[in-house]
This record gives sequence, C-alpha cells and structure tokens, in this order.
Amino acid sequence: MLQGVFIMFYLKKFLFCVIFLIFINRVYAMSGIRPDMFAGKWYPSNKEELYDMVNKFLSQAKLPYIKGKIKAIIVPHAGYMFSGAVAAYAFKAIKGEDFTRVIMIGPSHRSYFQGISVNIQEGYKTPFGIVPVDRDFGEKLIKSSPMIGYIPVAHSYEHCLEVELPFLQTVLKKFKIVPILLGQQDMGTCKELARCLLRLLKKDKEKTLILASSDLSHYHSYDEAVRLDHVLIDDVKEMDPYKLYKDLVWKRCEACGKGAILTLLLIARELGITKSIVLKYANSGDVTGYHMRVVGYMSAVILK
Repeated sequence: MLQGVFIMFYLKKFLFCVIFLIFINRVYAMSGIRPDMFAGKWYPSNKEELYDMVNKFLSQAKLPYIKGKIKAIIVPHAGYMFSGAVAAYAFKAIKGEDFTRVIMIGPSHRSYFQGISVNIQEGYKTPFGIVPVDRDFGEKLIKSSPMIGYIPVAHSYEHCLEVELPFLQTVLKKFKIVPILLGQQDMGTCKELARCLLRLLKKDKEKTLILASSDLSHYHSYDEAVRLDHVLIDDVKEMDPYKLYKDLVWKRCEACGKGAILTLLLIARELGITKSIVLKYANSGDVTGYHMRVVGYMSAVILK
C-alpha cells in the first residue's frame, strides 16, 4: 500500500515536470525577445552603471600589438565581478571592427539535450537595448543537419551567451547574432557544427566574427588551476583541436565550454588560420584573494 502511494507521488511529479517543460518550451518559442535574465545578478541592470563598468574594464585592458585580421575570439562567461576584466581584453581587440554578424557558441549549463540548439527568437534584450538575431542564418543552420535544432528551454535561462552581449554592444556597431548552445561537447558534435557553419559561411558575404564562450578549470586550488589552465592555453596557442581534445579527455585541462573552443579551432584549421594570441589569463582567486577553490578565465583572439 505504502509502495503504491510513493509510486503515485513520483508519477504525478514526473508528469508535472513534463507538462511544465512543454509549457516553457511553447512560451519561449512564441516569445519574440529573450529577456535579460542575468541583469542585476551577473552584471548590472542599471544602464549607466553597466556602461561605467564595461568601459572601465575596457580602459584597463592593455593590449599587445596585434598584427592580422581577427576572425574569432574566446572569452569567459562568469559574473562581471570575476571575469569581466579578463573578457575585456578580447572585446577591446575587436573594438570598432565592422563585423555585422557574431556567431556565438557556448555550452548548455542547465538544460540537457542531444546535439546542438540554435536560438531563432527575434532578439536578446540587455540594459543597452535589443540585439537582433540573424534568424535567416539560424534557420539555414538548423536545416543543415539533423543534429541541429531549436530547443527553446535551453536558451531561456542560460548565461554563457547573454553576459557577452553588453560588451559586444559597446565595442561593435550594428550587428546580429547567431546564438548556439551545445548539448553535447564530444568531438563528433563539434565537427558537425564546424562543418555546417563552414558550408554556410563559404557562401556568405557577411563579415562574421565567431565567439567561443568558456570558462576554464573549476574549483581547484589556485596553483592547480594555473597548471591545468596553461595546458589548455598552450593547446590554443598551437591551434590544435585534436591535442586539446586529448588533453580534455585525459583530464589534463578543463573548460566548461570546451566544445565551443574545439569548434572554433576546427573551423580555423579548415580555413587555414594558424595564429592565435592569448591576451589575458587570470582566475577568480586573483579577484577575491580566496585561493582554495577558483575558476579560470582566458581571453584570446584568432587571427589571419
């Protein structure tokens, strides 16, 4: 009898979750503009305060001489207090460039799904205004592979792309975005996304930037984080996606957005792009002074 009560309880709970997820999917599928879910949490919701913070980070970033045309960037996606100063380096490097499209690739932290999801809502809201989505490109990308679809709930409460937008709005002029989340980050998924993007980009005349959103190692001691993160940094400098994948598999380094970085490096290799510059590395311990459990951050540019 008691066992039957427990079964009914969990069955009702399961059905509620299914109905809730269907409802949320429909709501976000119909909603034209994705709200700024993390404003006031991970970055300021007040427009003037956000403007001051972003521009302070940008002014403090001291760039080396960069020779070549920037084709892609790798940036962290933590709260601005922790990673904003590091992210500013890559964003400062593209300031004033005439990119009209930014393909944004990141990991899905809260929704679990197979394959790849491309958001085709009309735009993303931030305190600076609406960033339009390149829906035409996104729909073509979805049609290009059975591994690619649109899973609304995956984008509804995901921070890794949203937090990059105020920086992009500050350093670029008029641009659209293609928001892409990876439900799986294995090499096969990354290769498929790279293949589909390359096929579309080769037929396209838009000046496009690729942005890979990723933090590095999570919750190690300061010294261990530095050791792990510099393995990944060296792989990025070598522009070798296969070596990086091996190092990730064998736990010689970590990155929550590893698939985004791998996809970017695969695309670069196919296009004959062999140069990268790691502009800045730090971890949360450099900000907070707490060195027991830190998260690593890197800012890098890929050049031709």
